[in-house]
Amino acid sequence: MNRIDQKFADLRAAGQKAFVAYITAGDPDLESTARYVRALEKVGVDVVELGVPFSDPLADGVVNQRAAERALRSGTTPHGVLATVRRVRDAGCRVPVVLYIYFNLIHRHGVKSFGREAARAGVDGVLALDLPPEEAGPYETAMRQAGVHPIFLIAPTTPEPRIAEIAGHGAGFLYYISREGVTGMQREVADRLAERVAVIRRCSRVPVVVGFGVATPEHAATVARAADGVVVGSAIVDQMARHGRHVARVMRFVSRLVRAVKKVRAQ
Repeated sequence: MNRIDQKFADLRAAGQKAFVAYITAGDPDLESTARYVRALEKVGVDVVELGVPFSDPLADGVVNQRAAERALRSGTTPHGVLATVRRVRDAGCRVPVVLYIYFNLIHRHGVKSFGREAARAGVDGVLALDLPPEEAGPYETAMRQAGVHPIFLIAPTTPEPRIAEIAGHGAGFLYYISREGVTGMQREVADRLAERVAVIRRCSRVPVVVGFGVATPEHAATVARAADGVVVGSAIVDQMARHGRHVARVMRFVSRLVRAVKKVRAQ
């Protein structure tokens, strides 16, 4: 069983919600990324999203853009990210890993070979955030054949018929973007969140996680009450920008987010 499926099955059995942590691979360098992934698993993170740095991260806000710039300056490449995942797997790390990636990087690598190499490295899911499902046929086939879940985004403006279409392509979990625009920390959780998640659930039995704008333990708990999981990215990346290789300092911040989510019991 794919590690993502197993994790959500275990969480359902325990009456818990998922906490998903996003970090940019290679920020500040790939050796630090390996330490961060292992540390995230130890503090109770359920799924780790690794952003593969790209020169034109159009879906990302300034915090993640700067992280991508730092990662590129450190020499991070898709091959290096896959090697890092393999390294943490060889060290015994079992946390599910999802790559958050722009499709141009997969296309340039070769879709079929990327799927095979990602699976061999220990990647569990790939979120090609700028690839619409209508154009994802060869990519989706390659990922599924490799045993890697293709994960798709749903926007707050997506009408229900299209939600059903997107949900039919997704596996592992569906990623609901809680607000329009790019990634980034926000002061408040988006309105009508529970209502929108309910619409997605009418269309699919795949778990729904919510991200974009979740920045505090209070935000995380609010989102967890509506969804199956919570994604926090920019707020963690911001802490990493401040503390760099001081992993323990960042983990103190992440631990507060994890505890807030774990206090919310699944119905």
